[in-house]
Amino acid sequence: MSLTWLQNFSLAETLLIAANLVLIAFSRPLLQALSRSGTSEEAFVGKLHFFRAANVLVVLLVVLANAVLPVVSHSWMARLLGAVLVAFLGYLSAHVANYLIKRRFGRLREVDGKQTWTETYNVRVLSLLSSVLLFVMVLIAEVRIFGFDSLLEAGGVIGFVGVLLALTQGAWAPDIIGGLVILNSRLVEEGDVIEINPGERIIGTVYKTKIFHTELLNPINNHRIMIGNAALRGTTIHNLSKFASARGLREAIVLKVGYDTTEGEVGELVHAVFERLCVDGDCGVEQKYPPELRATDAGDFAVEWTVFYYTKDIRRLLATRQRVLAAIIEEARMRGIGLSTPSLHMVHGARAVSRAEEARSSG
Repeated sequence: MSLTWLQNFSLAETLLIAANLVLIAFSRPLLQALSRSGTSEEAFVGKLHFFRAANVLVVLLVVLANAVLPVVSHSWMARLLGAVLVAFLGYLSAHVANYLIKRRFGRLREVDGKQTWTETYNVRVLSLLSSVLLFVMVLIAEVRIFGFDSLLEAGGVIGFVGVLLALTQGAWAPDIIGGLVILNSRLVEEGDVIEINPGERIIGTVYKTKIFHTELLNPINNHRIMIGNAALRGTTIHNLSKFASARGLREAIVLKVGYDTTEGEVGELVHAVFERLCVDGDCGVEQKYPPELRATDAGDFAVEWTVFYYTKDIRRLLATRQRVLAAIIEEARMRGIGLSTPSLHMVHGARAVSRAEEARSSG
């Protein structure tokens, strides 16, 4: 089989094929360096397949243009190859620009037990500006490559893209602006533990604030929650990681104890529980600040006592709550203090019957 078609490759085409083969060979470590450290394995594999497919497509187009169509006019093949190359270079340049911007203006924080570079307001704004600039440059290059040389033709293509973005801005603009406001206010940052109530009470760790949505890690069911940035801004957010004082987060556990138990007995119970927790260590409760016991309500059958304590280990907030409550229940059982509240069942006419019996007995 004659291989004379190999002589048709120019120096630039040979270098292009070699560069793409090198990119394919080192695609995994290259993408690992450019991707976010918190990127899931599924998302990374998708990017890896796309990156390799783009390189293979470039190589196939170059080979096809020189091996299959060497004798016919193939200007359309050159244009197609140029369009693919420009789009691929724009995609790669956007990733490199975002990587450099995040390393320069981002912050290093611990998210889900890992050190990662988190986005800030400056990172998001600069990334958007660089992406828009690259998109405009790629669009203009594609228009020129496909032969739209006149101002009317180029303006028509660019105008069509602009109208398409304007018609769909209601779907993407609020989330982009909401993400910028969230990053600029710094009220919610990656790694913070927040509590929201969009119809149901949710406690989660902010995993990523992306361009259109925010990802939360739910520690209760061990899954991820995706909520739009605009919807997140529209709900009340309790940031449990940002304290109002240096003491930490003030937690409360409500106990209902019968009237036959004195305040002193309840106080001794609470003191014994937290003393034992401090001795055990690694309980998440701040040992410098003693617990506070307050009577917050008086019902028909029991007094409502609220135990306040402080914690700074927000990542283990739910585990700390459960451990403190379990210790209180165990200590109350050992001391013979009942925490159960009897139920009151009202029966119609019961009060009248009891009064009639009292009148009969007195008569």
